[in-house]
Amino acid sequence: MSKPKNLFFYILFAIVLASCKHNSDNINISKDGIYGGTFSYGNFLDKIQFEIEKDSTNYKVFFTSLEQNANRIHLQQINAIGDSINFKLQSDYYTYTFKNKWLDNNSRLEGSLTVDTVTVNYSLEKELKNDQALKSEDIVFKSNNLSLNGTIWYPNNTGSKAIVILTSSGNADRSASRAEAILFAQMGFTAFHYDKRGTGNSEGNWQAATIEELSMDDINAIKYFSEKTGIPLMNIGIKGSSQGATKIPYVLGELKDLKYGIAVSCPGVSLLESDLNYWKNSNAEAIGNEMEDALKFQRKVFEFIAGKRTKSALEKAIDQEKSMPWFEHIWIPNLDEIQTDKKLLYNPIPYFQTTKQPVLILQGKMDEIIPANSIELISDALKKSGNANFKTVLLDGASHSMYQVGESDFPYWSKLHPDYLTTIENWINTISNNANSE
Repeated sequence: MSKPKNLFFYILFAIVLASCKHNSDNINISKDGIYGGTFSYGNFLDKIQFEIEKDSTNYKVFFTSLEQNANRIHLQQINAIGDSINFKLQSDYYTYTFKNKWLDNNSRLEGSLTVDTVTVNYSLEKELKNDQALKSEDIVFKSNNLSLNGTIWYPNNTGSKAIVILTSSGNADRSASRAEAILFAQMGFTAFHYDKRGTGNSEGNWQAATIEELSMDDINAIKYFSEKTGIPLMNIGIKGSSQGATKIPYVLGELKDLKYGIAVSCPGVSLLESDLNYWKNSNAEAIGNEMEDALKFQRKVFEFIAGKRTKSALEKAIDQEKSMPWFEHIWIPNLDEIQTDKKLLYNPIPYFQTTKQPVLILQGKMDEIIPANSIELISDALKKSGNANFKTVLLDGASHSMYQVGESDFPYWSKLHPDYLTTIENWINTISNNANSE
């Protein structure tokens, strides 16, 4: 009688064991999470991430490529069936179609991107979010009776390095600088950026504000950041691009304890002259030999916007010149709706002439907006201040936005110039080492 019992027991045990193994083999890791890896096509290389989230019924997918200044871009037309998930991204020029499959118990995402006539395959590995995510803190501070909202990004290894990104032109909120703030945090900086007044979650009207008023917002942001983090001004640097760069010398002059300033793509002329230079470069081929006359008229339009010319005077000039062949290329806004913008009259040069702190001036050779001699004009101004601790860098193949310009096997995505952040980091380390040795 014992043999049949033992045989039954062993058979049952084997079935249970096999069942357990079968079940363990089929336990899938959650499909949610961050999948990252290298996207490559010919000479184009880029680190990309997909962050996949699922509620009770639907998936959400976000795209990140920090070198493209893209952070958690919401993807559209998400379609998930079984082990497949597909989605799209629409830009002003192209439709990006992503097709993906989960593999290896959802630990890997194999996919392809099709844009225009090109298809590129990629393989992304699931990342451990808790190990790689940076800590951030959303804050609210007061400036000129306005509530302004910002974000502090903390490095994984907290140190004494800190940087504040000044607001730039237009209606861009802090999302425009989020990727850069994260990159600085990954480099070991405690980084801060915020929504300019009248953008994002911040109160106010940026259009009606002067450069001086916007600079005071930057100053109040820096003071708050210093108090919040406990990092003294002497350990904080400031960085600004384009219009943000023009505020660098103003802010340094008001907060003389700041450690340094980084001015990227800064015009060495007034903002009006810079805008006029961009218009000239954009229309040079179409207008040709008549550019001088066209430029003279376009200047009148910008002067009207800046409040230096009356509406009636501009309308009279329009009537006189509207029959000219170049007139069709002139940009004229709705004269009844335009809001006077005194910011156009602001010129950073007088403020650079009194700047004493270390300054890095970074300009791209392919900058299509600011005058090409801006870096020389700013350098001359700093020399007049007696400032011997500044550096000018002209990056070959860099645009106004510090994107790399040139031949690419994958021209559908733009990346930051490879020397951009490295140049900044090396310069900061140099001035810090020099300060420590004194």
